[in-house]
Amino acid sequence: METTGRVSLGTIARAWGRIGITGFGGPPAHILLLRRLCVERRKWLSPEEFEDGVAATNLLPGPASTQLAILTAWRLRGVPGALVGGACFIAPGLALILALAVLFLAGDPPRWVLGAAAGAGAAVPAVAVQAATSLLPASFTRAGRGRAARARWGGYALAGALAAVLTGPWLVLVLIASGLAEIAVRARGRGPGESGGPGRERPRRPRAGLLPLAAGLPALGGLGAVAWVAFKVGALSYGGGFVIIPLMHDDAVDRYHWMTDGQFLNAVALGQVTPGPVVQTVAVVGYAAAGIAGGLLAAAVAFAPSFLFVILGGRHFDRLRADRRVQDFLTGAGPAVIGAIAGSALPLAAALGTGWQGVVLAFALLWLVAARRGVVLALLAAGVAGVIATAAGLPLP
Repeated sequence: METTGRVSLGTIARAWGRIGITGFGGPPAHILLLRRLCVERRKWLSPEEFEDGVAATNLLPGPASTQLAILTAWRLRGVPGALVGGACFIAPGLALILALAVLFLAGDPPRWVLGAAAGAGAAVPAVAVQAATSLLPASFTRAGRGRAARARWGGYALAGALAAVLTGPWLVLVLIASGLAEIAVRARGRGPGESGGPGRERPRRPRAGLLPLAAGLPALGGLGAVAWVAFKVGALSYGGGFVIIPLMHDDAVDRYHWMTDGQFLNAVALGQVTPGPVVQTVAVVGYAAAGIAGGLLAAAVAFAPSFLFVILGGRHFDRLRADRRVQDFLTGAGPAVIGAIAGSALPLAAALGTGWQGVVLAFALLWLVAARRGVVLALLAAGVAGVIATAAGLPLP
């Protein structure tokens, strides 16, 4: 994968910054905007190159749409392009979400702000359910048509759901174990010598030796703890997007007590309604722990692996995609991710503290899951409902 020098860094900064400002709606919107820019309008990349980039970044842990933004800029101007494009894609949403965190997590915010936060937070469990259901068809098709393959798919999904509800920091281990189990099963079915891709090179598997440490590290203090939580989000979260929610909840609420359940719901809502990648949510967690410095540190640590994956490994992505064992890993880890996202809705819903929030959640489920409408509008409407509820004298959670 060779890069070109056709595009100036200033052009990349303006174009990727514009996407960072207008990219409401999460990864689907980011992919659409990047495709329109790079393939349809400017014709910097061919359709095949762009689709290969989408497929390659979905093989990596962490925020896939951010990695795609970095990768497309890298294809145009190499390492400088990747750094400029990625930073300009991330910065607008990061600035906005930190500004909102200051408002929503203030020590004594206005009552209408608390109402808006409680309303938007009430819709978050529905967003988790919608995120899981949107991923389900492709993952189930990928598993294959055999009864055994579909039974394994169901087992991995159930394991992920139970891990999200019960195990907290051990969720990452369950995702990795599901992927490795599928590699083992399919390798036996193919027989010796058939599991590798071109050249039958051994793939670089996840460094499992780090995972028990990541899951069970003794409590750190201050910025060290913020950095460790952000690292787990950025480097060890297969599936990207909403799978970070169960990963962060245990640390932010139960282990370090940086946030209440309600504040965590607010953080997730802010990550959904602001432009840019959903992983920006980790900046709100960092802000709750250590102020602006904590928010900036959390964002820097969470996004650093994405830059490293692309800059150091971009030229090897095609070979990675061709390796059957990598594909088998994703076939097993994918349903576990879906189960974890769906399972995260249960503790999030259990954190709701008032009856009117339950009504908001019910309407959000109808809007997002039954009607399959947009997330941003659902959260904004839920926030307005919260303002109205508090103005009417209903209790705050």
